[in-house]
Amino acid sequence: MSTRKEIVSGFYDRADEDARLRKTRHGQLEYATTMAYIHRYAGSQSKVLEVGAGTGRYSIALAKEGMRVTAVELVESNLAVLRENSRGINNIESYQGDATDLGRFPGDSFDVTLLLGPMYHLYEADEVNRAIDEAIRVTKPGGVILFAFISVYAIMYANYLQGNWAAGQEENFTADYQARHFKEQLFTGYDVVEFERLFEKKPVAWITTAGVDGLLEPIEERLDFSIRDEDFDAFAAWYLTFAEKRELLGNTNHLLYICRKNQ
Repeated sequence: MSTRKEIVSGFYDRADEDARLRKTRHGQLEYATTMAYIHRYAGSQSKVLEVGAGTGRYSIALAKEGMRVTAVELVESNLAVLRENSRGINNIESYQGDATDLGRFPGDSFDVTLLLGPMYHLYEADEVNRAIDEAIRVTKPGGVILFAFISVYAIMYANYLQGNWAAGQEENFTADYQARHFKEQLFTGYDVVEFERLFEKKPVAWITTAGVDGLLEPIEERLDFSIRDEDFDAFAAWYLTFAEKRELLGNTNHLLYICRKNQ
């Protein structure tokens, strides 16, 4: 059977994640909202770790703002793009690595830690917990950690309303409608409360849970969908105002769980 790394690398070797965040409206909204939350907790002199940095869309932007950025990425092809795109930027360093083992970094090292992708691709409970524990370990006391995750309901809305609902339901839910997690899914989704409960016994204080891209991904497939450039900034500001409304969280595809490491 293929390993988790092989499955994830196989997908991202074919995908253009950097283009998704730049060229699609849902990707643009995800990026704008996520950056707005990062800027609430990271200042120009912050020491930032991004785990699962992809092609460096966030890491490079933060380094250009003056932050001291360390980027860790599992997929070699993504890391190659990150290194090429960050050439000449002195305050960013990058490593190949897995969110479940950040042993190269000492504890209490970073002001802000970002996991903006790894939780999509972790399935076993022990690996999920190791990734959470490692992110907490390397963050300074009082530092902030942002974990991105995916709503299992948004996965269903975005991918299984094209005549394949029963197959999607069987893949993503048990017979009693609990979310399923296994590596062949590639992207695993959570109920919001289920994800929040992962942190109940961790040495962190919850700050907020926020959606970052709303309903845009499935809606963007419609032929009559359109947001003009001149409207997008207003739309993004409007969305950010309501990003934390609990009644909307299950519909957004990507979400952020934001917490502060205990002193």
